[in-house]
Amino acid sequence: MTTMDFGTFMQQVANSISLGSLYALLAIGYTLVYGILRLINFAHGDIFMLGAYFAFYAISAFTMPWFLAFPLAILLTILVGVLLERGAYRPLRNSPRIAIMISAIGASYLIENLGVMIFGGRPKAFPNIDLFNQIFNIGSVSVSGVSLVIPVVTLVVLLILFYIINKTKTGMAMRAVSKDYEAARLMGIDVNTIITVTFAMGSGLAAVGAIMWGMKYPQLIPLMGLMPGLKCFIAAVIGGIGDVRGAVIGGFILGFGEIMIVAFFPELSGYRDAFAFVVLIFVLLVKPAGIMGKASVEKV
Repeated sequence: MTTMDFGTFMQQVANSISLGSLYALLAIGYTLVYGILRLINFAHGDIFMLGAYFAFYAISAFTMPWFLAFPLAILLTILVGVLLERGAYRPLRNSPRIAIMISAIGASYLIENLGVMIFGGRPKAFPNIDLFNQIFNIGSVSVSGVSLVIPVVTLVVLLILFYIINKTKTGMAMRAVSKDYEAARLMGIDVNTIITVTFAMGSGLAAVGAIMWGMKYPQLIPLMGLMPGLKCFIAAVIGGIGDVRGAVIGGFILGFGEIMIVAFFPELSGYRDAFAFVVLIFVLLVKPAGIMGKASVEKV
C-alpha cells in the first residue's frame, strides 16, 4: 500500500470526480432506456463510440470549429439512436423479451463491425483543443481544463434531465409509460413517441460522454465503447437500474474506486477493470435491486 500526502490525495480525488462524471453520463443512458422499455440496450457503448468518431471527423475531415462540431456530433448520434430503436427494437416490441435482447446484442456487433469497416482498425487521435488542454493549478492540485469541464457538463445535463422528467408533460408521460404501457395508452399517451424521445435522450447523453471521453483519453478505435459501456451498465445496476440518481451514484462509485485502487495499491493497477465486477457481485449479493432500486416482481 502506498502512502501519499494531502495534495496527492486531492489530485486523485479530482481525477476520480472526472472519471465518475463520465461513467455517470453513460450510465444514465442505460437507465433511461431500461426504465421505459425494461430493455438493456447493449448497443449503448457502440452509440458512444459513434459519437466520438462523429466529433473527430467533423473537426479533422471537415475542419469545423469544435463549438459547431460537437453539437453536430450529438445530433448525428441521436439520429443513429432513434434509427436503432425504430429498426432493431420497435418491430420486436410485442415479442418475447429474449428476442429483443438478442436483437440488441446483434445491433451492437453490427455497429462495431461497421465501425471497423468504415473507420478502420488503426487508432486515431482525437483532435487537440487548446482551450480544454490548459492546466489549472488549484493549490497543490493540477487539473486540466477538460477535467474541470466534465463534472460541470454532467451537473448541467443532470439538472436539465431532472427538469424534463419531473416538470414537463414529456417527463410525466415517460414516468407513466415506465409504470404501465397499456394504462399510458388509455390515457392518450403516444407510447412510441415517448420511447423514441427516451432513446434520443440516451443517445445524446452517450454522445456528450463520448466527446468528453475523447478529449480526456484521446485515442479512438471502433471497439472503444466495449469496456466503458460494460462498466456503465454495471454502474447503472449498482445504483439501481431504472433510477437516474442511482446511475449517478453507481458511476461515481466506480470512478472513485478505480482511481483510488491504483493510487493506494499500484501493484493492483492491472486489476483496475476487475473492480467494477467485484463491486457488482457484492451489491447483487447484499442488495439485488441496487443501492437506489426497489425490489419488485417482474412481469413475464
